[in-house]
Amino acid sequence: MEREYVGIDLHRRRSVIYRMNSDGEKLGCVRIDNDPVTFAAEVVKAGPGAEVVIEATYGWYWAVDLLETLDVNVHLAHPAGNDWGKRRVKNDERDARDLADLLRLGRLAEAWIAPRDVRELRELVRYRHKLVELRTGLKAQLQAVLAKEGVTVKLSEWWGPTGVKELDALNLAPVYTNKVESLRDLVALYNREIAMFEREIHQRVKHDPGFWAIQAIHGVGPTLAAIFVAEIGDVSRFPTPDALSCWAGMTPRHHESDTTVHRGAITKQGSPLLRWAAIEAVSRYHGGEHLAVTFHRIAERRGRNKARTAVARKVLTLVYYGLRDGEIRCLRQPADAA
Repeated sequence: MEREYVGIDLHRRRSVIYRMNSDGEKLGCVRIDNDPVTFAAEVVKAGPGAEVVIEATYGWYWAVDLLETLDVNVHLAHPAGNDWGKRRVKNDERDARDLADLLRLGRLAEAWIAPRDVRELRELVRYRHKLVELRTGLKAQLQAVLAKEGVTVKLSEWWGPTGVKELDALNLAPVYTNKVESLRDLVALYNREIAMFEREIHQRVKHDPGFWAIQAIHGVGPTLAAIFVAEIGDVSRFPTPDALSCWAGMTPRHHESDTTVHRGAITKQGSPLLRWAAIEAVSRYHGGEHLAVTFHRIAERRGRNKARTAVARKVLTLVYYGLRDGEIRCLRQPADAA
């Protein structure tokens, strides 16, 4: 039986499913509502062993989980990795057809289909990070309100025992008093929610040897370690640490034509949260004793920002070996190595 190729242009409410044979000839194309039963019924028309591709777009989790229960080979297309060219006509059928055609020709840029447990862990760490960002915004608003009344104490000092007493003792105008009380209540609520998600994240990663191993890196604590574990997932899919850095968007852009080569800033095409964690790990301590020499050497020549990025790539290298081997040998103490 001839193998068929199926391209799916997935949208929030409706999808287009395009089928072609190994010669690229159209076998069928339908537009359906995103009903799981109808969705599966259209895909299985391609027969067992069909090659099915769907783009990693809004809400793709349910569709991929459904496809993996069918007797088909599922591929996830990378949205930024496939060059669609400058087409005069852009519609859903054309998108679905092009996905199937790229897969048929072996030119599809694929994304990794993370297992369900990894996806769930990612949801937790990303949501926790979002809550922290929102809480930081609330604290900044509080500082702005106090500044209007001439109170200029550092923001960090308001959240300790002494700061709480000072906030309670402030004599502000009624409108500012109400706003400060509201902001304090919201910050307390966010603190509770963040703590709850931190506990759940810890329960999911506490048995992962890599989670504990990468905390040997100076500047990487439980929060950043959990981000590395969640965002990277199965580290064995990367053959080298350089491949991980490239996937994370931490390597320079490279444009080459004949004898002309241009290398620019880092691509930033990977996980934003993973890049943030790598940079955050070196922001204060510059990687500790093991990497600080490199940081200062590069900072003297190229500036602190470039030095921070370069050392962050080295941190990703250490993370790679920590997740792969369950230990980072170069960071072991001499007594441990003896």
